[in-house]
Amino acid sequence: MSYTIKQGDTLFEIAKAHGISLQALEKANPGLNPKTLQVGQKIKIPGRGGSPPPKGGNGGGDGKIVGAHGGTNGGGGYVNYQGPASTYPPRDRWASYDALWKQNSALMKHNSSAEEIGFIKSAIEKVSAESGVDVRCILCIIVQESGGNVRVGTTNNGVRNPGLMQSHNGVSFDPAHPKASILQMVRDGSSGTQHGDGLKQLYKRYGNYYEAFRGYNSGSVNKANLNDPVGATGDYVQKAANRLMGHSWPNM
Repeated sequence: MSYTIKQGDTLFEIAKAHGISLQALEKANPGLNPKTLQVGQKIKIPGRGGSPPPKGGNGGGDGKIVGAHGGTNGGGGYVNYQGPASTYPPRDRWASYDALWKQNSALMKHNSSAEEIGFIKSAIEKVSAESGVDVRCILCIIVQESGGNVRVGTTNNGVRNPGLMQSHNGVSFDPAHPKASILQMVRDGSSGTQHGDGLKQLYKRYGNYYEAFRGYNSGSVNKANLNDPVGATGDYVQKAANRLMGHSWPNM
């Protein structure tokens, strides 16, 4: 079906009104510039059946928040994890989602408002249920990439990386539509964009989250040594593992 642009319309609001993701709307309208929408302009609205919320690549995607139950109380200091994924802590040793949220939401308060932090939490849980990505991984990569700062800057080292998860050419924060844009930033990093993979696709490719993290940061993975930066951040996976364990350290 088609939709005619009206005064004040944004792609966020159009997608929301039609029960589809912003990513699906953009994919159905290649070349559409959200900053130059014209009143009377017609755009294509994909059917919900053809563009459902992303399904999980790790046994989730069934409406349940993956990783929301179980886990430890966390605590402890930084551990210098080394080597392949098999030497990193298994998921049953990770801290619980509740413990991790308490720890990391406190860090977010330095840059985001209480309302925005609430939007981040609801987005993390919604996207985990949609995609099947462990809710703790989404949370920890948000903190790793942006500190939970909804206004974080966009980096560009050949690829544009905006938003809470510094996704692959996804969306940035829209102060006019904070809740919708926060949700889309989390979707972009977790479920990917039309331009590149998110945690969901990388988990499916590699079969474990640690290699998925390295792929997310670097685009390539040295499976024998996950601290090999492959042109990106050497301790990225190591820090992510410490976050998932609920460890704390200075300037985390």
